[in-house]
Amino acid sequence: MQAEETTALLLDRARGGDATARERLVARYLPMLRRWAHGRLPPATRDLTDTDDLVQVTLVRVLRQIERFEYGGTGSFLAYLRSTLLNLLRNEIRRVARHGDTLDVDEAGLIDGAASPLEQAIGRERLERYEAALESLPARARELVIMRMEFDMTYDDIAIEVQSTPDAVRMAIKRAVESLACALGKAE
Repeated sequence: MQAEETTALLLDRARGGDATARERLVARYLPMLRRWAHGRLPPATRDLTDTDDLVQVTLVRVLRQIERFEYGGTGSFLAYLRSTLLNLLRNEIRRVARHGDTLDVDEAGLIDGAASPLEQAIGRERLERYEAALESLPARARELVIMRMEFDMTYDDIAIEVQSTPDAVRMAIKRAVESLACALGKAE
């Protein structure tokens, strides 16, 4: 990521019709969204839709409506992408649940290595607690946590994005994670 190409600048240029800025946004966020989404779509929902397809749909939808997006500061675009992708994932899971599963049975398929309903419920409950704790954080702290923990951005890249130093970013993320842990502790 180049210092002169912050997300805010690219968004302004993209709103003005700059196709190169749109391409730079896709190039910047596509790999992060792919990493974040990997494994989040349960195997039972993977019929004609793949996680990578949902990532691409997310970017297309968001960039198609880029003029409506209100930039709320550093990390807000990434949080918006994450939220859009999460909604698409949820919709896909609901769609499959409404229409039922199709099963391909082979010899190895008789023993299912997937999580039991109890394990799935516990996982879902933990995820819901995490999401609630994340929402309880101030916007800047939430965005920093998302950038570092969910999208695995480096401290240097986050520093460029938020126009700060890597050390300041590291400390802010440390404090945000501590607040997140406290919020998670209260949720239990």
